Amino acid sequence: MLLYLYSIVAGVLQGITEFLPVSSSGHLVILHDILNFNIGDSLAFDVSLHLGTALAVIIFFWSYIWKYIVAVVSVFIPKKKINQADLKDSLLIIYATIPAVIVGFLVDKFVKDFFRNTETVIITLVIGAILFFLVEKFAKHTRDFTGMNIGKAMFIGFAQALALIPGVSRSGITIIAGMSVDLKRSEAAKFSFLLSIPAVLGAGVLKMFGVAWTRLPSSEIWAFFVGFMVSLIVGFFVIKFFLKYVEHHKLNVFGWYRLGLAAVLVIWLLLK
Repeated sequence: MLLYLYSIVAGVLQGITEFLPVSSSGHLVILHDILNFNIGDSLAFDVSLHLGTALAVIIFFWSYIWKYIVAVVSVFIPKKKINQADLKDSLLIIYATIPAVIVGFLVDKFVKDFFRNTETVIITLVIGAILFFLVEKFAKHTRDFTGMNIGKAMFIGFAQALALIPGVSRSGITIIAGMSVDLKRSEAAKFSFLLSIPAVLGAGVLKMFGVAWTRLPSSEIWAFFVGFMVSLIVGFFVIKFFLKYVEHHKLNVFGWYRLGLAAVLVIWLLLK
């Protein structure tokens, strides 16, 4: 019973922090560290939670995704009329995905071995907070993501690659990168969420194939499923909330949250 309760707590935490720019992986590292709860393969469990939020994005943005799929497929169908605007948007997402795929393939094991710890999370929480304050102060926030060129899309993609480090926040760093090239907050968030689909889904599926499922007890497999479903449901509603929120509010509150959390973690480490 305690195992499933932990799965629910972790799923709620993942669903909230994946789409709010405060770092889901960082919070999961903290959760594992503080509770010290043994759930078998903790990294695989975290991946199942990420797959839940990836599916939440797919469901929420399905109308966009379907348009992009149709536009790309139309390229390969003779005499089929192509929606150039949808094709361009889909290519922006494809090009922006490339850096994270390459970097993830090259350094994933290194990051997993050396950066999945609370000390790293503290440092990246502070750096992310500072970047939020700077981008809110100096960026113009005037453009839609559909007006971007490939160079700006790939810049956001390189920023996404940094999210392999716990505490950086995939949504946070890509929203910061989007705002730094003058995207509106809501447009930067929308592009960030769409960009998460191939990166998170692809990495998650690959890692799940590496899990020794036959060696896991059925209780742990069900715990994975519970966490997956909870993160999916919570994530869907958090996306809806956040996109509304950023239309009229600055993101400084998340910067202050990150600094506050970093301070709490420093105190916790000192007293540990």
